[in-house]
Amino acid sequence: MVKNLIIVGLIFMIGILVVPSILVTSFPSETPGVEEPIPADTETKETEPAEAQPASEENAGSTLPAEVQTVSVFRSSSEMIEEVPLEEYIAGVVASEMPASYEMEALKAQALTARTYLFRQIMDGHDLSLPEGADVTDTVLHQVFKNEEELIETWGGEFEWKMSRIRQAVYETEGQVITFEDEPITATFFSTSNGYTENSEEYWESEFPYLRSVESPWDVESPRYKGTRELSVGEFQQKLQVELAGEGIGEIESRTTGGRVAKVTIGGKTFSGREIRDALELDSSDFSWERQGDRILIETRGWGHGVGMSQFGADGMAKEGYTYRDIIQHYYHGVSIEEASAVLVKHEENENLADDVG
Repeated sequence: MVKNLIIVGLIFMIGILVVPSILVTSFPSETPGVEEPIPADTETKETEPAEAQPASEENAGSTLPAEVQTVSVFRSSSEMIEEVPLEEYIAGVVASEMPASYEMEALKAQALTARTYLFRQIMDGHDLSLPEGADVTDTVLHQVFKNEEELIETWGGEFEWKMSRIRQAVYETEGQVITFEDEPITATFFSTSNGYTENSEEYWESEFPYLRSVESPWDVESPRYKGTRELSVGEFQQKLQVELAGEGIGEIESRTTGGRVAKVTIGGKTFSGREIRDALELDSSDFSWERQGDRILIETRGWGHGVGMSQFGADGMAKEGYTYRDIIQHYYHGVSIEEASAVLVKHEENENLADDVG
């Protein structure tokens, strides 16, 4: 890939000039960070935001080469590629994925997940779902992104205070990414847990040592902690392609470490909790149900896949005085926060070593 060749050449030049190094990271497309972004109209301004501060020299994005400082975003509505400065892109993602009224330290944690996702995406460089020339799309396939014009349209008169908070969070974490064993992590996140996050392999197939189930007690206060869905027996059977026997529904046979449904048997067929969630369009795979005549009532706890950082939990931690570093290290087990520049150099060195051995 042309971009990778340019990055390698730039790194060689940086080594000669003894200039600080670089990094890039992103998510595998099979495990998007959050399935459903939080609508902007759910936000409320509670405190006067602090004015955004300029980035410190320590976190200056200018230490990254030009090819990494610009993100090529495929805009789904226009089907065009928009070139966006790196940290402006991160701000557009944070603004689209988390309410601006959340605590500053929670917004900073969200900025780290967004930047880590992007850098890993660029480093992987083999996403077949992307149009040629694009680094990411602006949808939940990667990360939801809106530019300033779109955010002004969405937020109206609230744009200035909301964007001020977002920019502060982005600037104060500029150039930082989350790593595990010197590589950017798959920094998944979601809206609200059921009180616990989930082990990655209990929702997806892949096991990541840093995506472990942890307590998230703050989430019980979320307006999305409990949800309900009502279906007719006919709808239920059609969506799951099953036949219910008698007056029952099915048996929930086991649950995951995080308390979500692991396995359920309905009409002689076995499903995972995720399969039920997807088929019935439930908020969460932690559910219980009951049948009332020809209706089936389903109650869910939590909102989202449950793997990685709970956004509502991050806000709860921040309200209790925890920093964004505390939040990241609570939801991602055994990780570090490093400068993107240093991580990119290590990554390229490892790739060059592998090529030499090969």
